[in-house]
Amino acid sequence: MIWDVELLSRIQFAFTIMFHYIFPPFSIGLGLLLVIYESLYLITKKKIYEKITRFWIKIFAANFSVGVASGIVMEFEFGTNWSTYSRFVGDIFGSPLAAEGIFAFFLESGFLAILLFGWNRVKPGMHLFATIMVALGSMLSGFWIVVANSWQQTPVAYEIVVDYGIRRAVITDFWEMVFNPSAMVRFTHVILGAWIQGAFLVMSVSAYYLIKKKHVDFAQKSFAIALGLAAIASLAQPLVGHEHAKVVSEWQPAKLAAFEGLYETQTNAPLYLIGWTDPETRKTTGIAIPGMLSFLVHGDFEGEVKGLEEFPEEDWPAVNGVFQSYHLMVALGMVFIGATLLSLFLLWRKKLFSPNWSWLMKLYIPAVALPVIANQLGWLSAERGRQPWIVQGLLRTSEGVSKSISGPEVLISLVLFILVYILLFFVWLYVLDREIKHGPDHLSSGVEAGFHKKSERMDIIKPH
Repeated sequence: MIWDVELLSRIQFAFTIMFHYIFPPFSIGLGLLLVIYESLYLITKKKIYEKITRFWIKIFAANFSVGVASGIVMEFEFGTNWSTYSRFVGDIFGSPLAAEGIFAFFLESGFLAILLFGWNRVKPGMHLFATIMVALGSMLSGFWIVVANSWQQTPVAYEIVVDYGIRRAVITDFWEMVFNPSAMVRFTHVILGAWIQGAFLVMSVSAYYLIKKKHVDFAQKSFAIALGLAAIASLAQPLVGHEHAKVVSEWQPAKLAAFEGLYETQTNAPLYLIGWTDPETRKTTGIAIPGMLSFLVHGDFEGEVKGLEEFPEEDWPAVNGVFQSYHLMVALGMVFIGATLLSLFLLWRKKLFSPNWSWLMKLYIPAVALPVIANQLGWLSAERGRQPWIVQGLLRTSEGVSKSISGPEVLISLVLFILVYILLFFVWLYVLDREIKHGPDHLSSGVEAGFHKKSERMDIIKPH
Protein backbone atom coordinates (compact mmCIF):
# COMPACT_ATOMS: atom_id res chain seq x y z
CA MET A 1 0.00 0.00 0.00
CA ILE A 2 2.80 2.44 0.83
CA TRP A 3 4.16 2.13 -2.72
CA ASP A 4 0.76 2.44 -4.45
CA VAL A 5 1.48 4.99 -7.20
CA GLU A 6 -2.17 5.96 -7.68
CA LEU A 7 -2.81 6.51 -3.96
CA LEU A 8 0.44 8.43 -3.44
CA SER A 9 -0.16 10.56 -6.53
CA ARG A 10 -3.66 11.39 -5.34
CA ILE A 11 -2.37 12.32 -1.88
CA GLN A 12 0.40 14.44 -3.41
CA PHE A 13 -1.94 16.33 -5.73
CA ALA A 14 -4.53 16.76 -2.97
CA PHE A 15 -1.90 18.15 -0.61
CA THR A 16 -0.43 20.59 -3.14
CA ILE A 17 -3.78 21.87 -4.37
CA MET A 18 -5.28 22.17 -0.88
CA PHE A 19 -2.26 24.15 0.26
CA HIS A 20 -2.43 26.36 -2.83
CA TYR A 21 -6.18 26.85 -2.40
CA ILE A 22 -5.61 28.67 0.88
CA PHE A 23 -4.39 31.73 -1.04
CA PRO A 24 -6.49 32.41 -4.21
CA PRO A 25 -9.74 32.90 -2.23
CA PHE A 26 -7.98 35.47 -0.03
CA SER A 27 -6.74 37.26 -3.18
CA ILE A 28 -10.19 37.24 -4.80
CA GLY A 29 -11.95 38.46 -1.66
CA LEU A 30 -9.34 41.09 -0.83
CA GLY A 31 -9.27 42.24 -4.45
CA LEU A 32 -12.96 43.16 -4.41
CA LEU A 33 -12.63 44.86 -1.01
CA LEU A 34 -9.67 46.90 -2.29
CA VAL A 35 -11.86 48.18 -5.13
CA ILE A 36 -14.58 49.15 -2.63
CA TYR A 37 -12.17 50.84 -0.21
CA GLU A 38 -10.34 52.79 -2.90
CA SER A 39 -13.60 53.84 -4.57
CA LEU A 40 -14.78 55.22 -1.23
CA TYR A 41 -11.51 57.13 -0.94
CA LEU A 42 -11.97 58.75 -4.36
CA ILE A 43 -15.64 59.53 -3.69
CA THR A 44 -15.34 60.88 -0.14
CA LYS A 45 -11.71 62.16 -0.25
CA LYS A 46 -11.36 60.87 3.33
CA LYS A 47 -7.77 59.90 4.13
CA ILE A 48 -8.93 57.04 6.32
CA TYR A 49 -10.01 55.12 3.23
CA GLU A 50 -6.62 55.72 1.63
CA LYS A 51 -5.00 54.30 4.75
CA ILE A 52 -7.34 51.30 4.66
CA THR A 53 -6.62 50.66 0.98
CA ARG A 54 -2.86 50.95 1.29
CA PHE A 55 -2.72 48.64 4.31
CA TRP A 56 -4.74 45.88 2.69
CA ILE A 57 -2.72 46.18 -0.51
CA LYS A 58 0.31 45.05 1.52
CA ILE A 59 -1.58 42.01 2.80
CA PHE A 60 -2.84 41.29 -0.72
CA ALA A 61 0.71 41.37 -2.10
CA ALA A 62 2.03 38.96 0.53
CA ASN A 63 -0.81 36.56 -0.14
CA PHE A 64 -0.57 36.85 -3.94
CA SER A 65 3.14 36.01 -4.00
CA VAL A 66 2.73 32.82 -1.96
CA GLY A 67 -0.28 31.82 -4.05
CA VAL A 68 1.76 32.08 -7.26
CA ALA A 69 4.69 30.16 -5.78
CA SER A 70 2.52 27.34 -4.46
CA GLY A 71 0.47 27.00 -7.65
CA ILE A 72 3.26 26.41 -10.16
CA VAL A 73 4.04 22.88 -9.02
CA MET A 74 0.57 21.53 -9.83
CA GLU A 75 1.02 22.05 -13.55
CA PHE A 76 4.18 19.94 -13.47
CA GLU A 77 2.32 17.18 -11.63
CA PHE A 78 0.02 16.76 -14.63
CA GLY A 79 3.07 15.62 -16.58
CA THR A 80 4.97 13.73 -13.90
CA ASN A 81 2.16 11.90 -12.08
CA TRP A 82 -0.82 12.10 -14.43
CA SER A 83 0.61 11.88 -17.94
CA THR A 84 -2.02 9.39 -19.19
CA TYR A 85 -4.74 11.75 -18.01
CA SER A 86 -2.91 14.71 -19.59
CA ARG A 87 -2.72 12.95 -22.96
CA PHE A 88 -6.43 12.14 -22.78
CA VAL A 89 -7.67 15.64 -21.89
CA GLY A 90 -4.75 17.79 -23.08
CA ASP A 91 -6.64 19.30 -26.01
CA ILE A 92 -9.54 20.30 -23.76
CA PHE A 93 -7.99 20.89 -20.34
CA GLY A 94 -5.06 22.81 -21.80
CA SER A 95 -7.28 25.43 -23.48
CA PRO A 96 -8.77 27.01 -20.32
CA LEU A 97 -5.40 26.75 -18.56
CA ALA A 98 -3.78 28.64 -21.43
CA ALA A 99 -6.61 31.19 -21.36
CA GLU A 100 -6.08 31.61 -17.60
CA GLY A 101 -2.42 32.46 -18.20
CA ILE A 102 -3.05 34.84 -21.12
CA PHE A 103 -6.29 36.60 -20.14
CA ALA A 104 -6.23 36.44 -16.33
CA PHE A 105 -2.78 36.01 -14.81
CA PHE A 106 -1.13 38.46 -17.23
CA LEU A 107 -3.90 40.99 -16.57
CA GLU A 108 -3.54 40.58 -12.81
CA SER A 109 0.25 40.63 -12.71
CA GLY A 110 0.51 43.36 -15.36
CA PHE A 111 -1.35 45.90 -13.20
CA LEU A 112 0.07 44.62 -9.92
CA ALA A 113 3.10 46.92 -10.09
CA ILE A 114 0.84 49.98 -10.41
CA LEU A 115 -1.28 48.71 -7.52
CA LEU A 116 1.76 48.23 -5.27
CA PHE A 117 4.02 51.12 -6.27
CA GLY A 118 1.73 53.53 -8.10
CA TRP A 119 0.70 55.76 -5.20
CA ASN A 120 1.81 59.32 -5.94
CA ARG A 121 3.18 58.16 -9.32
CA VAL A 122 -0.05 57.82 -11.31
CA LYS A 123 -3.32 59.72 -11.12
CA PRO A 124 -5.84 58.45 -8.54
CA GLY A 125 -8.23 57.33 -11.27
CA MET A 126 -5.50 55.32 -12.95
CA HIS A 127 -4.56 53.68 -9.67
CA LEU A 128 -8.20 52.71 -9.09
CA PHE A 129 -8.32 51.30 -12.62
CA ALA A 130 -5.23 49.18 -11.83
CA THR A 131 -6.91 47.96 -8.64
CA ILE A 132 -10.01 46.98 -10.60
CA MET A 133 -7.91 45.14 -13.20
CA VAL A 134 -6.05 43.19 -10.50
CA ALA A 135 -9.33 42.26 -8.82
CA LEU A 136 -10.87 41.32 -12.18
CA GLY A 137 -7.79 39.30 -13.10
CA SER A 138 -7.98 37.30 -9.90
CA MET A 139 -11.63 36.45 -10.55
CA LEU A 140 -10.97 35.62 -14.22
CA SER A 141 -8.18 33.32 -13.11
CA GLY A 142 -10.68 31.51 -10.92
CA PHE A 143 -13.14 31.36 -13.82
CA TRP A 144 -10.79 29.56 -16.20
CA ILE A 145 -9.61 27.11 -13.55
CA VAL A 146 -13.23 26.32 -12.64
CA VAL A 147 -14.06 25.86 -16.33
CA ALA A 148 -11.28 23.29 -16.68
CA ASN A 149 -12.39 21.44 -13.58
CA SER A 150 -16.09 21.67 -14.42
CA TRP A 151 -15.55 20.00 -17.78
CA GLN A 152 -14.22 16.98 -15.89
CA GLN A 153 -17.47 16.94 -13.86
CA THR A 154 -19.84 17.55 -16.79
CA PRO A 155 -17.98 16.77 -20.06
CA VAL A 156 -19.61 18.11 -23.22
CA ALA A 157 -18.54 19.40 -26.67
CA TYR A 158 -15.94 16.69 -27.26
CA GLU A 159 -15.27 13.66 -29.38
CA ILE A 160 -12.98 10.72 -28.75
CA VAL A 161 -10.25 10.15 -31.34
CA VAL A 162 -7.50 7.57 -31.49
CA ASP A 163 -4.03 8.65 -32.62
CA TYR A 164 -1.29 6.02 -32.80
CA GLY A 165 -3.33 3.77 -30.52
CA ILE A 166 -3.88 6.49 -27.88
CA ARG A 167 -7.42 7.60 -26.98
CA ARG A 168 -7.89 11.29 -26.37
CA ALA A 169 -10.73 13.77 -26.15
CA VAL A 170 -10.74 16.77 -28.50
CA ILE A 171 -12.91 19.89 -28.49
CA THR A 172 -15.77 20.12 -30.97
CA ASP A 173 -17.10 23.48 -29.73
CA PHE A 174 -14.86 25.70 -27.60
CA TRP A 175 -17.57 27.94 -26.15
CA GLU A 176 -19.86 25.02 -25.38
CA MET A 177 -16.94 23.49 -23.51
CA VAL A 178 -16.33 26.76 -21.63
CA PHE A 179 -19.98 27.13 -20.64
CA ASN A 180 -20.47 23.46 -19.84
CA PRO A 181 -23.52 22.62 -17.69
CA SER A 182 -21.79 23.09 -14.32
CA ALA A 183 -19.26 25.84 -15.12
CA MET A 184 -21.18 29.01 -14.26
CA VAL A 185 -22.94 27.75 -11.14
CA ARG A 186 -19.69 26.27 -9.82
CA PHE A 187 -17.80 29.48 -10.61
CA THR A 188 -20.40 31.54 -8.74
CA HIS A 189 -20.20 29.12 -5.81
CA VAL A 190 -16.40 29.40 -5.73
CA ILE A 191 -16.39 33.21 -6.02
CA LEU A 192 -18.89 33.64 -3.20
CA GLY A 193 -16.76 31.37 -1.02
CA ALA A 194 -13.71 33.47 -1.87
CA TRP A 195 -15.51 36.70 -0.99
CA ILE A 196 -16.46 35.23 2.39
CA GLN A 197 -12.88 34.12 3.03
CA GLY A 198 -11.38 37.49 2.09
CA ALA A 199 -13.96 39.37 4.14
CA PHE A 200 -13.33 37.21 7.20
CA LEU A 201 -9.60 37.94 6.96
CA VAL A 202 -10.33 41.68 7.08
CA MET A 203 -12.78 41.19 9.95
CA SER A 204 -10.30 39.04 11.86
CA VAL A 205 -7.48 41.59 11.69
CA SER A 206 -9.88 44.48 12.39
CA ALA A 207 -11.27 42.66 15.42
CA TYR A 208 -7.71 42.15 16.67
CA TYR A 209 -7.08 45.90 16.47
CA LEU A 210 -10.37 46.64 18.23
CA ILE A 211 -9.58 44.26 21.08
CA LYS A 212 -6.13 45.85 21.41
CA LYS A 213 -7.74 49.33 21.16
CA LYS A 214 -5.37 50.25 18.33
CA HIS A 215 -6.23 51.94 15.00
CA VAL A 216 -9.87 52.00 16.11
CA ASP A 217 -11.34 54.16 13.32
CA PHE A 218 -9.41 52.16 10.72
CA ALA A 219 -10.59 48.86 12.20
CA GLN A 220 -14.24 49.85 12.52
CA LYS A 221 -14.55 51.05 8.92
CA SER A 222 -12.60 48.07 7.56
CA PHE A 223 -14.74 45.66 9.56
CA ALA A 224 -18.09 47.23 8.65
CA ILE A 225 -17.52 47.11 4.89
CA ALA A 226 -16.07 43.59 4.97
CA LEU A 227 -19.04 42.51 7.09
CA GLY A 228 -21.43 43.77 4.41
CA LEU A 229 -19.65 41.73 1.73
CA ALA A 230 -19.53 38.62 3.97
CA ALA A 231 -23.26 38.88 4.71
CA ILE A 232 -24.25 39.27 1.04
CA ALA A 233 -22.06 36.36 -0.06
CA SER A 234 -23.17 34.14 2.84
CA LEU A 235 -26.86 34.73 2.11
CA ALA A 236 -26.37 34.12 -1.62
CA GLN A 237 -24.41 30.91 -1.14
CA PRO A 238 -27.35 28.61 -0.22
CA LEU A 239 -29.28 29.82 -3.28
CA VAL A 240 -26.34 29.09 -5.57
CA GLY A 241 -25.69 25.80 -3.75
CA HIS A 242 -29.29 24.81 -4.45
CA GLU A 243 -28.83 25.41 -8.19
CA HIS A 244 -25.53 23.54 -8.05
CA ALA A 245 -27.20 20.55 -6.41
CA LYS A 246 -29.78 20.43 -9.23
CA VAL A 247 -26.96 20.24 -11.79
CA VAL A 248 -25.25 17.51 -9.75
CA SER A 249 -28.50 15.52 -9.57
CA GLU A 250 -28.76 15.53 -13.36
CA TRP A 251 -25.12 14.96 -14.32
CA GLN A 252 -23.61 13.20 -11.29
CA PRO A 253 -26.46 11.48 -9.47
CA ALA A 254 -24.09 9.11 -7.64
CA LYS A 255 -22.31 12.12 -6.14
CA LEU A 256 -25.58 13.63 -4.93
CA ALA A 257 -26.58 10.29 -3.42
CA ALA A 258 -23.26 10.17 -1.58
CA PHE A 259 -23.73 13.76 -0.37
CA GLU A 260 -26.95 12.70 1.34
CA GLY A 261 -26.15 9.06 2.17
CA LEU A 262 -29.04 7.94 -0.04
CA TYR A 263 -28.71 4.25 -0.92
CA GLU A 264 -32.21 3.51 -2.21
CA THR A 265 -33.96 5.35 -5.00
CA GLN A 266 -37.01 6.95 -3.44
CA THR A 267 -39.60 9.66 -3.49
CA ASN A 268 -39.98 11.95 -0.49
CA ALA A 269 -36.18 11.67 -0.12
CA PRO A 270 -34.89 13.14 3.18
CA LEU A 271 -32.33 15.90 3.59
CA TYR A 272 -29.92 15.18 6.44
CA LEU A 273 -28.84 18.01 8.70
CA ILE A 274 -26.34 15.83 10.55
CA GLY A 275 -25.70 12.12 10.61
CA TRP A 276 -23.55 9.10 9.89
CA THR A 277 -23.69 6.77 6.92
CA ASP A 278 -22.34 3.23 6.65
CA PRO A 279 -21.80 1.84 3.13
CA GLU A 280 -21.44 -1.69 4.54
CA THR A 281 -24.93 -1.78 6.02
CA ARG A 282 -26.25 0.79 3.55
CA LYS A 283 -27.86 2.75 6.36
CA THR A 284 -27.79 6.45 7.20
CA THR A 285 -28.79 7.67 10.63
CA GLY A 286 -29.15 11.21 11.90
CA ILE A 287 -31.46 14.21 11.92
CA ALA A 288 -33.25 14.63 8.60
CA ILE A 289 -36.07 16.68 7.07
CA PRO A 290 -38.41 14.25 5.24
CA GLY A 291 -38.95 15.03 1.57
CA MET A 292 -36.69 18.08 1.55
CA LEU A 293 -34.08 16.56 -0.82
CA SER A 294 -36.84 15.72 -3.31
CA PHE A 295 -38.22 19.23 -2.99
CA LEU A 296 -34.81 20.89 -3.48
CA VAL A 297 -34.04 18.81 -6.55
CA HIS A 298 -37.47 18.70 -8.22
CA GLY A 299 -39.56 21.37 -6.47
CA ASP A 300 -41.84 18.51 -5.42
CA PHE A 301 -41.73 16.60 -2.13
CA GLU A 302 -42.66 13.43 -4.03
CA GLY A 303 -39.94 13.81 -6.65
CA GLU A 304 -37.79 10.73 -7.21
CA VAL A 305 -34.10 10.91 -6.31
CA LYS A 306 -31.71 8.20 -7.47
CA GLY A 307 -29.91 6.24 -4.78
CA LEU A 308 -26.51 4.58 -4.90
CA GLU A 309 -28.20 1.24 -5.60
CA GLU A 310 -28.64 2.46 -9.20
CA PHE A 311 -24.88 2.33 -9.77
CA PRO A 312 -22.27 -0.45 -9.58
CA GLU A 313 -20.59 -0.41 -6.17
CA GLU A 314 -17.19 -0.01 -7.82
CA ASP A 315 -18.47 3.35 -9.12
CA TRP A 316 -19.34 4.63 -5.65
CA PRO A 317 -17.21 7.36 -4.08
CA ALA A 318 -16.03 7.09 -0.46
CA VAL A 319 -19.59 7.64 0.78
CA ASN A 320 -19.13 8.53 4.44
CA GLY A 321 -16.14 10.81 3.75
CA VAL A 322 -18.10 12.69 1.09
CA PHE A 323 -21.21 12.81 3.30
CA GLN A 324 -19.31 14.30 6.26
CA SER A 325 -17.26 16.85 4.28
CA TYR A 326 -20.39 18.06 2.46
CA HIS A 327 -22.44 18.45 5.64
CA LEU A 328 -19.63 20.19 7.52
CA MET A 329 -19.34 22.67 4.65
CA VAL A 330 -23.08 23.37 4.77
CA ALA A 331 -22.98 23.72 8.57
CA LEU A 332 -20.19 26.29 8.33
CA GLY A 333 -22.23 28.16 5.74
CA MET A 334 -25.06 28.41 8.26
CA VAL A 335 -22.59 29.71 10.86
CA PHE A 336 -21.50 32.46 8.45
CA ILE A 337 -25.11 33.50 7.85
CA GLY A 338 -25.91 33.59 11.56
CA ALA A 339 -22.73 35.45 12.56
CA THR A 340 -22.95 38.08 9.82
CA LEU A 341 -26.67 38.76 10.32
CA LEU A 342 -26.19 39.14 14.07
CA SER A 343 -23.25 41.47 13.47
CA LEU A 344 -25.19 43.55 10.93
CA PHE A 345 -28.05 43.90 13.40
CA LEU A 346 -25.63 45.06 16.11
CA LEU A 347 -23.95 47.44 13.65
CA TRP A 348 -27.35 48.93 12.77
CA ARG A 349 -28.09 49.36 16.49
CA LYS A 350 -24.60 50.90 16.94
CA LYS A 351 -23.67 48.25 19.48
CA LEU A 352 -21.29 46.04 17.52
CA PHE A 353 -18.13 47.81 18.67
CA SER A 354 -19.29 48.43 22.23
CA PRO A 355 -17.50 46.78 25.20
CA ASN A 356 -20.56 44.56 25.84
CA TRP A 357 -19.90 42.76 22.55
CA SER A 358 -16.14 42.49 22.82
CA TRP A 359 -16.55 38.72 23.18
CA LEU A 360 -17.90 38.64 19.61
CA MET A 361 -14.83 40.52 18.36
CA LYS A 362 -12.66 37.96 20.15
CA LEU A 363 -14.46 35.18 18.30
CA TYR A 364 -13.92 36.91 14.95
CA ILE A 365 -10.13 36.83 15.39
CA PRO A 366 -9.73 33.03 14.96
CA ALA A 367 -12.89 32.82 12.81
CA VAL A 368 -10.78 33.55 9.71
CA ALA A 369 -9.93 29.83 9.69
CA LEU A 370 -13.58 28.82 9.22
CA PRO A 371 -14.05 30.00 5.59
CA VAL A 372 -10.70 28.42 4.73
CA ILE A 373 -11.94 25.13 6.15
CA ALA A 374 -15.31 25.51 4.39
CA ASN A 375 -13.66 26.11 1.00
CA GLN A 376 -11.35 23.12 1.50
CA LEU A 377 -14.32 20.94 2.45
CA GLY A 378 -16.15 22.09 -0.66
CA TRP A 379 -13.21 21.03 -2.81
CA LEU A 380 -12.99 17.68 -1.03
CA SER A 381 -16.71 17.06 -1.51
CA ALA A 382 -16.61 17.90 -5.22
CA GLU A 383 -13.46 15.94 -6.03
CA ARG A 384 -13.95 12.88 -3.82
CA GLY A 385 -17.59 12.78 -4.86
CA ARG A 386 -16.50 12.38 -8.51
CA GLN A 387 -14.40 9.31 -7.77
CA PRO A 388 -13.62 6.80 -9.13
CA TRP A 389 -13.76 9.00 -12.23
CA ILE A 390 -11.06 11.55 -13.03
CA VAL A 391 -13.24 12.59 -16.00
CA GLN A 392 -16.85 11.73 -15.28
CA GLY A 393 -17.87 8.61 -17.19
CA LEU A 394 -14.88 8.76 -19.55
CA LEU A 395 -11.65 8.06 -17.66
CA ARG A 396 -11.09 6.44 -14.29
CA THR A 397 -8.57 7.88 -11.87
CA SER A 398 -6.69 4.59 -11.90
CA GLU A 399 -6.34 4.89 -15.68
CA GLY A 400 -4.95 8.44 -15.57
CA VAL A 401 -1.78 7.76 -13.58
CA SER A 402 1.63 7.93 -15.27
CA LYS A 403 2.98 4.51 -16.21
CA SER A 404 6.66 5.36 -15.84
CA ILE A 405 6.69 6.71 -12.30
CA SER A 406 7.37 4.57 -9.23
CA GLY A 407 5.94 4.63 -5.73
CA PRO A 408 9.22 5.57 -4.01
CA GLU A 409 9.68 8.52 -6.40
CA VAL A 410 6.22 9.87 -5.58
CA LEU A 411 6.71 9.32 -1.84
CA ILE A 412 10.06 11.13 -1.79
CA SER A 413 8.70 14.08 -3.77
CA LEU A 414 5.63 14.19 -1.49
CA VAL A 415 7.82 14.41 1.62
CA LEU A 416 9.91 17.17 0.00
CA PHE A 417 6.80 19.11 -0.99
CA ILE A 418 5.48 18.88 2.56
CA LEU A 419 8.74 20.25 3.97
CA VAL A 420 8.96 23.09 1.44
CA TYR A 421 5.31 24.05 1.84
CA ILE A 422 5.56 24.05 5.64
CA LEU A 423 8.48 26.47 5.31
CA LEU A 424 6.53 28.59 2.81
CA PHE A 425 3.49 28.62 5.09
CA PHE A 426 5.49 29.87 8.06
CA VAL A 427 7.13 32.55 5.91
CA TRP A 428 3.65 33.69 4.88
CA LEU A 429 2.49 33.74 8.51
CA TYR A 430 5.61 35.66 9.54
CA VAL A 431 5.07 38.33 6.87
CA LEU A 432 1.39 38.70 7.75
CA ASP A 433 2.17 38.88 11.46
CA ARG A 434 4.82 41.55 10.86
CA GLU A 435 2.57 43.69 8.68
CA ILE A 436 -0.39 43.37 11.06
CA LYS A 437 1.72 44.33 14.06
CA HIS A 438 3.16 47.30 12.15
CA GLY A 439 -0.39 48.35 11.45
CA PRO A 440 -1.81 50.84 8.94
CA ASP A 441 0.44 53.69 10.08
CA HIS A 442 3.30 52.12 8.06
CA LEU A 443 1.88 52.91 4.65
CA SER A 444 4.83 52.01 2.45
CA SER A 445 5.80 48.43 1.86
CA GLY A 446 9.45 47.56 2.27
CA VAL A 447 10.13 47.67 -1.45
CA GLU A 448 8.30 50.97 -1.91
CA ALA A 449 10.07 52.47 1.09
CA GLY A 450 13.37 51.42 -0.40
CA PHE A 451 12.38 53.02 -3.69
CA HIS A 452 11.63 56.30 -1.92
CA LYS A 453 15.00 56.22 -0.14
CA LYS A 454 16.78 55.60 -3.43
CA SER A 455 14.91 58.51 -5.00
CA GLU A 456 15.94 60.77 -2.13
CA ARG A 457 19.61 59.81 -2.59
CA MET A 458 19.34 60.53 -6.33
CA ASP A 459 17.83 63.94 -5.57
CA ILE A 460 20.91 64.77 -3.46
CA ILE A 461 23.54 63.83 -6.05
CA LYS A 462 21.86 64.95 -9.28
CA PRO A 463 22.62 68.48 -10.50
CA HIS A 464 19.98 71.19 -10.03
